[in-house]
Amino acid sequence: MKYATRFFGFVLMAAILGACRVVPGTDGEGATEKEKAFIAVSWNVQALFDWKVDGFEYGEYLPSAGWNREKYDARILSISKALGGLAETGVPDLIGLVELENSGVLEDLANGALSKYGYKYMFFGNAPGSSLGVGALSRFPLTEVKVHSITVNGETTPRPVLELRVEKEGEGLVFFVCHWKSKLGGDEATEALRRSSAKVIKRRLEELHKDEPGLPVVVMGDLNENHDEFYRQAGVSLSALLPDDPKAAELAGGLNSLDFLVLSGEKPPRARYFNPRIPCLYTPWGRELEDGSYYYKNNWETIDHFLLSAELFNGRGWDFDTAKVVNQQPFANESGIPASYNPKSGIGMSDHLPLALFLRKADDSR
Repeated sequence: MKYATRFFGFVLMAAILGACRVVPGTDGEGATEKEKAFIAVSWNVQALFDWKVDGFEYGEYLPSAGWNREKYDARILSISKALGGLAETGVPDLIGLVELENSGVLEDLANGALSKYGYKYMFFGNAPGSSLGVGALSRFPLTEVKVHSITVNGETTPRPVLELRVEKEGEGLVFFVCHWKSKLGGDEATEALRRSSAKVIKRRLEELHKDEPGLPVVVMGDLNENHDEFYRQAGVSLSALLPDDPKAAELAGGLNSLDFLVLSGEKPPRARYFNPRIPCLYTPWGRELEDGSYYYKNNWETIDHFLLSAELFNGRGWDFDTAKVVNQQPFANESGIPASYNPKSGIGMSDHLPLALFLRKADDSR
């Protein structure tokens, strides 16, 4: 299996610039937020299509199926209100969203019930001809943005990786906003695509660590793989996310291409069983995060993630505080299960729950 990665360059520069916008409007009520905190939210919003027909829509989001502008406007309002409601525990500084049709959807969210919070910066990315992409809204400048296109065996996947650099309080943070390939078609058949995405992030982690030691990095989004995927597969096959486990390290030892991320529950994260040069990331699942974010066949899955680099545990600049699954209404029903959206009735939110990440400014600032 050959893997190649390339940046969307000059050919798509116009499209990229068009998708990176400053939304006009007020600075919002952000003046009241705690400047010593950084809050990020990650959410798969479940196929957020606009009302226009572009030829790439899912069947249930076509006029023939009853989808129209009224339903779209109502959904934008409900999603933006729900996200705005998170401000009760602190206004999110960055919102990473998965399964958006285009940049116009992002702008509609920013100009809706979220407008008073001042999400002036936005970025969207997808592969040409794909139905859905990934995007982000930020209250603080995105000082650098990249779209990593992923090619496997000569075929470009429809799921790029966004790389965003955010500056707040004079401190930079890098976020990778992801939507890895789903398991539709079979776990084994689709694993190579998830591992190709992991390889892109692994390479960038190594490059950033070399070029800017001390720069904190967060991997976020729907990775379509559980934090304990290796154990769920009985520890007999490799996956894109591997635990720092001796058996996993032994299985991976013979690989020529390291196309996986190593996860740890230690703070700071460090690999005990893998080569120390392999980046190791902290996962809050099983610690700060419980149950899951996606409920499938009566079982919880932990396929949505915040994965944190060791630089968020060194007592300098931004440091990890906590994380949580947002499992209250309107995101969830009374049982805490995601309130899936039904395009026919227009009822519900998403089949995924959002995750919230809380960082704090360390006293010993860099």
